[in-house]
Amino acid sequence: MYKFKIAVVGAGAIGRVHIHIVQANVQCELIAVVDPTAAAQELSHSKGLRYFESLTQLLSEDRPDGVILATPNAMHVTQALQCLEAGAAVLVEKPIAHTVADAQRLLDVIQSQGEQKARVLVGHHRAHSPIMAQARAVIEEGRLGRLVSVMGSAMFFKPDHYFTDAPWRTLKGGGPVLINLIHEIHNLRMLCGDILEVQAMASNAVRGFEVEDTAAVNFRFASGVLGTFLLSDTAASARSWEQTSQENKDYASYADEDCYVLAGTMGSLSIPSMRLKTYARKDDRSWFKPFQRATLELQREDPLTLQLQHFLEVIQGKARPLVSAYDGLQNLQVVEAIANAIQSQQSVKLSDA
Repeated sequence: MYKFKIAVVGAGAIGRVHIHIVQANVQCELIAVVDPTAAAQELSHSKGLRYFESLTQLLSEDRPDGVILATPNAMHVTQALQCLEAGAAVLVEKPIAHTVADAQRLLDVIQSQGEQKARVLVGHHRAHSPIMAQARAVIEEGRLGRLVSVMGSAMFFKPDHYFTDAPWRTLKGGGPVLINLIHEIHNLRMLCGDILEVQAMASNAVRGFEVEDTAAVNFRFASGVLGTFLLSDTAASARSWEQTSQENKDYASYADEDCYVLAGTMGSLSIPSMRLKTYARKDDRSWFKPFQRATLELQREDPLTLQLQHFLEVIQGKARPLVSAYDGLQNLQVVEAIANAIQSQQSVKLSDA
């Protein structure tokens, strides 16, 4: 059986996760780790892996079938373009780029070459979650009727050492809007469609850092759905994807909590508990009437493992990227619009972002 030659570029926290997942996949051969740090070199040697200081060095000596980029955001586009030029498919960690302009530059290349040649998958791994797949199926089956609204939250408490270990996280660009919210944006777009307009306010009242610790966001979707979202890295709360989905065992998990509630004209769905409340008849709906209640069965799987399996299909040309460069750009544009809305204290339309 042919084994796909995969290289991982960047051996930080998420890079090490990718290394483990690639090594666990019987269809893959991890041919190299690329990272200029001494720690990465030591890791490579301890695992018996080929080590390169730079992507340029790797591509001059070998041609991987696929490259996973887990490097700092500002390097994503330049390195992705290097890989495409070498004929390798790319899985680029989220966010797709450091800036909207950089993301657009990569998208332009992909569109000029065509997706069959320029194969790029963006690492919004929750898109591969069975939880999200089932929630979308409920919507598409019409069980909620026409979608009306969505409420979401990502509220958690980051320990003090998170900031002392990396002081840049206390400065502009280091807050939860730019670090954490982009995950949620893709989930919301998967559930409710594209976002047209945002309103937002932020506070640093608790930690007192230069950057926000809490934010509240309103969304207007192209579908007509309206949404609200609460974000905080200083709230002692379990209402976040990590603490409710049970997909990452590093986090304590609480099955009685949800981080999204979708409501339509026929019912509502809480995610990820998958508690469904619907009216029995379209002609007999009222807040005086009881709902039919059900909890949908759920088969949980690691979305990062599923993402790698999908990447192998993208490499072979058997599947289009579930999260395309266009999606990555759209997500980044929404986050930028939110940052602009916080700064201006005005509504921001995506066309103006």
